[in-house]
Amino acid sequence: MSHIIISTTNPKIKWVKSLHKNSVRRNEGVFVIEGAKEIATALDNGFEPQYFFVCKEIYGQELPLIDVEDLYIVSKEVFEKISYRSSSDGLLAVCKTKQKTLAELNFSDNPFFIVIESVEKPGNLGAIIRTADGVGADGVIVCSERTDVFNPNVIRSSVGTVFNQQVVSASNEEVYDFLQNHEITPFGAIISKESLPCFKADLTRPTAIILGTEHEGLGKYWQQRTSALMIPMLGSNDSLNVSAAAAILAYEVLRQRLIDKISIGN
Repeated sequence: MSHIIISTTNPKIKWVKSLHKNSVRRNEGVFVIEGAKEIATALDNGFEPQYFFVCKEIYGQELPLIDVEDLYIVSKEVFEKISYRSSSDGLLAVCKTKQKTLAELNFSDNPFFIVIESVEKPGNLGAIIRTADGVGADGVIVCSERTDVFNPNVIRSSVGTVFNQQVVSASNEEVYDFLQNHEITPFGAIISKESLPCFKADLTRPTAIILGTEHEGLGKYWQQRTSALMIPMLGSNDSLNVSAAAAILAYEVLRQRLIDKISIGN
């Protein structure tokens, strides 16, 4: 059933706008996706849509075939009220949340996980998830969660890869037990004289790269339980943005594993 909304004070519009808040998303068990590509990726990966909002003035194409309870056709003013992007294609969906637990993770015989502790900025988390997708990681695990996976800016910066990557939230203790039980070696990104340059570590075995916040670095819990890795820094600065560090370390894992495969093949 389709509906037309032209008022920004419509209760449904106010409700969608409220879903930009983490607490409301958690209580309602739903989240907002904006953009045709991101929505398509979510639906392809089994996320269930509840409502769909289309602004014909912005979208400018034939409306897609959508199997949802309600389709709302809204004015440009209304769409701008619920949109969180400065530039949008005019499509927005509200979907039910779903997220795996550690016990539900599927992974390869030689797994590689990226573990992020206390990440605060949604853009960083989204970029890390995008990197995980790029290197074919088995998943991203978020410890001591400070921003939720379904934050609109996580979805945007991940370019929708948050929907086809395994992303799990758990406590430090739960994650450590999981890694130990599956014989996955945790390597911590730690700035220290004792840290081993990442290209000298053996990352061809089951591996988890653990990263902390930009300001505080990796917490004591993980510092005491990981093999310390570092990225060589030749300038005056001694650290990188956490998403940049994650990308460098993740591609070092991939590089070593590709070389290892070539060596075995020869």
